[in-house]
Amino acid sequence: MHQRAYDSQCTAEEKRHTSAKSPIRHPKLTLFALALGTFAIGAGEFGSNGIIQLFASDLDVSVPVATYAITAYAFGVMIGSPAITLLAARVNRRTLLLGLIGLFLVGNGLSALAPDIVLFVAFRFVTGSVQGAFFGAGAVVAAYVYGPGKGGKAFATVMGGLTVATIAGSPLGTFIGQHAGWRVMYGTVVAVGLLAGAALLAWLPRTEDLRGSSLTGELGALRRRGVWLMVTVAAFGISSIFAVYTFIGPFVTDAALRDASLIPIALAVFGLGMAVGNHVGGRVADRHENRGLILGYGGALAFLVLIGVAGGNLVILLPCLFGVGATMMFAIPTIQVRLTGFAPDAPTLMGTLNLAALNLANCLGAIGGAVALDAGWGTLSTVWAGFVLTTAGLLLYVTTVARVKPAPVPVRT
Repeated sequence: MHQRAYDSQCTAEEKRHTSAKSPIRHPKLTLFALALGTFAIGAGEFGSNGIIQLFASDLDVSVPVATYAITAYAFGVMIGSPAITLLAARVNRRTLLLGLIGLFLVGNGLSALAPDIVLFVAFRFVTGSVQGAFFGAGAVVAAYVYGPGKGGKAFATVMGGLTVATIAGSPLGTFIGQHAGWRVMYGTVVAVGLLAGAALLAWLPRTEDLRGSSLTGELGALRRRGVWLMVTVAAFGISSIFAVYTFIGPFVTDAALRDASLIPIALAVFGLGMAVGNHVGGRVADRHENRGLILGYGGALAFLVLIGVAGGNLVILLPCLFGVGATMMFAIPTIQVRLTGFAPDAPTLMGTLNLAALNLANCLGAIGGAVALDAGWGTLSTVWAGFVLTTAGLLLYVTTVARVKPAPVPVRT
């Protein structure tokens, strides 16, 4: 999620969609609208993790059962987003983005009104189906706005909304949930989404340059072995983020025995680590083919051990939360570079698959943590589920993907 990590994706989009002179009246406002959209999406996704105990109690289910809502959102990104991207391959990106923000509003609005856990899980699936498709379409518009040679910078600006969501949006959402109720938190996300929708409607350019692409070209990328290996590496490896992030609330209150008012602070520390890791990892991904992922996964494993052994001490827990966020995000730019390198002719779909892989990681991490809790191994046992999954991802990468060379970048006219 860093400028350099998305250069290959945005360069390919420039060749397909961007003319030498993009007639954008308000380019900064267009980018702001896209960033506001990703901020709203990120606040809704990560904010859910911080209020899991609240909606579990209100809907009269255990925390492990409530975790199904987190998993459902991840399945929405994994299944719904690629499906939307393919079905809407020929749709103008402006039209697609407006439709997606509308679906986002419906999903979160219904989540706020859900009377039971079954419907709540269903509504989170609907909401999740927006995420990957929005980011993929946003890459096209961002590259068009900035023009040739600046696509990476444009997409980094758009993705900045997600970074802000991890640092500020999620802790603020948790704070709102604790003091006004978890339903109000989703209502607040809807309000931000309405602002994003209005901004997109006002400032997204109306142009045929943002028309869709060939469905057969996008589908052709799915036949490449390297793409699916990289998706698997990402899904297993990044899962430790969510084996930790999903359970930060219980870590603070049940393991460290501190007041719930500290949960937003713990979430902010984790988000700050993600932002730092993303910034540094992007530079490494641009210069080294494998180093970012290997060092990122390896560093995360070390922090997971520390949390598992001594995470009941808040002085140890908080720095380790920062460390897990930083090391995992350090690896993600390398994942994007390698994934796009395997299918440079289908950059929009690769952007969607990247988000799908990360949300499969969300699913695996949440499920693994829930299994550990159900087994009675204690609150901090969720990190050991993440440890096993990340180790599997690292071993798969070293033994297979690290040896696969990227495909040549096609030139389209």
